[in-house]
Amino acid sequence: MIWFLLLLLFFALIGRAYRNTFRAQINHVPIVLKPSQRVQIDSDRSSLRILHLSDLHMENISIPAERVIADVGEDELDLIAITGDLLDRERSIPKALRFVETIAQLRPKLGVYVVFGNHDYVLPACTLEKLKAGLEQLGCHVLCNQTVTVASSVGKLHIIGIDDYATRHSDIAKSYRHVSADGVRLVLTHDPNIVLKMKEFDYDYLLSGHFHGGQIHWPKPFHLRKMGALPKMNIVKGLHYRDGRPFYISEGLGQTGLNVRLRSRPEITIHTLTTHKRPAYYAERQHALHEAAPALALD
Repeated sequence: MIWFLLLLLFFALIGRAYRNTFRAQINHVPIVLKPSQRVQIDSDRSSLRILHLSDLHMENISIPAERVIADVGEDELDLIAITGDLLDRERSIPKALRFVETIAQLRPKLGVYVVFGNHDYVLPACTLEKLKAGLEQLGCHVLCNQTVTVASSVGKLHIIGIDDYATRHSDIAKSYRHVSADGVRLVLTHDPNIVLKMKEFDYDYLLSGHFHGGQIHWPKPFHLRKMGALPKMNIVKGLHYRDGRPFYISEGLGQTGLNVRLRSRPEITIHTLTTHKRPAYYAERQHALHEAAPALALD
């Protein structure tokens, strides 16, 4: 009888975990840019809206691109950031390109930006180049240790794409080679562990993924401990701070391995980077954000 109940509970959990892959969460994250010599606050209030998607994993994704568009709504976007792990197999390239092409119908003012992750690098180099060429034909900016600088609503914006850290493709110095001394610095990368190596490289906000929020986060994601220092501290999702600078870890949209999630759901994130002239406003918002996400102390 006990074994029957345990078996029943197991299948109930598996069913719940599978259904969770269809239940996307939409998170809105406000970030108040800190005034500095680089970041000049010229207007009463300017903002930059970013749609952030990560870990699409075309082989195991339950959220169609049309659902993302419907969930984002009609609000204008400034850019779309896709932070790696689009797929695992060559046969998924057409599906990935159709997905990104559909998402691009949101028509972000500054375009679509993509960095690769560890699963993308499982592909042979010639196959990965095929994916890269396909994305570029769609008008995407694929950043492999590169920076694109554009004029934006928050002034000069450096979009810094650092290649995957887990597979040793990252080159931070090369990524920053053409970053000028002024302007807002937005870093896109896959593995957030790279923040531990960026003390000498300033940024205003960093977007990443990689951990899937644990995917099976029950009771804790112990299985992620081999994936670096951050998981060992149970830092696998959401907003955190390193050296006083904010970085965000998406739970990802798809899954890897089994198509299940426990205490984790697919994530669609809208980040709003805001400038404001009034110091009191800045201090108030930063205090609220720090309260929501305590500073990361790994020094």
